[in-house]
Amino acid sequence: MKYHLLFLFCFIGTQFFFAQSKIENFLTPSDSLNIKRQNTVIVSEAVLASVALVGLNQLWYADYPRSNFHFINDNAEWLQMDKAGHFYSAYHLGRFGAEMLQWSGASSKNQMIYGAGFGFAFLTAVEVLDGFSSEWGASPGDVIANAVGTSLYISQELLWKEQRITPKFSFHRTSYANYRPEVLGGTLNEQILKDYNGQTYWLSVNIHSFMKNSKIPKWLNLAVGYGAEGMLSGNVKNSTDLTIYNPERYRQFYLSFDVNLTKIETKSHLLKTIFSVFNTIKIPAPTLEYSPNEGFKGHFLYF
Repeated sequence: MKYHLLFLFCFIGTQFFFAQSKIENFLTPSDSLNIKRQNTVIVSEAVLASVALVGLNQLWYADYPRSNFHFINDNAEWLQMDKAGHFYSAYHLGRFGAEMLQWSGASSKNQMIYGAGFGFAFLTAVEVLDGFSSEWGASPGDVIANAVGTSLYISQELLWKEQRITPKFSFHRTSYANYRPEVLGGTLNEQILKDYNGQTYWLSVNIHSFMKNSKIPKWLNLAVGYGAEGMLSGNVKNSTDLTIYNPERYRQFYLSFDVNLTKIETKSHLLKTIFSVFNTIKIPAPTLEYSPNEGFKGHFLYF
């Protein structure tokens, strides 16, 4: 399922457009609770989530028969790349929700409960839709991944009052989509959402946050990534039905440098908003890769 990434990208685009269209004073967070702003945030999130769910129900699920609510165990599919996507999406949807409440002057407690909880609530609602579709089913593994993503944001706010570890995403095109474009995507936009072979999910760690007295630049991060290749279907069982091509599946692990855009000092709230939006994406950088079948290899720039 690719809807979690699709909705996240739409949410990012909305926030980016929202930031660009307003003056600097409007983007400045309120020092105290601004009821008008808070209501704007609540209504905007409710409308956006409702429109997305109705759209998914009509465009995605309408073509498949309904069923009684049921669960499925898809934890073995796509070498858990889809679970990494849920983790990533829940974290950033929650982060954006919390930051929007911060803009309204809401308390830190409300930012964490109602803001950070937005991503988990939305993605759980999508799981309910899955549960009533005979084609899929509600996935406990997806719900757990959503909860872990939300928990990562909240736990860091409670421990450090800052986000020292940030999930990030990168993508490169692969040849696998050519064999099954209906599953992995026929265009670049579709492949970003569907081709797990080209996706990489990262945990980007801000070094200076853990070494406050060092001279390490505040914006420099060390990133650990996870990816996988050789997947033309969700699991090995389905792969055996493929007569065109059946590559070996394998996991990939990465170590790289990254940039924490939110640590770049600026007084412009417009730039801060832009940096916050694009801090979801891993910056291309020299990278060390390890995979069981190929061992270690280096990339001058890895996307």
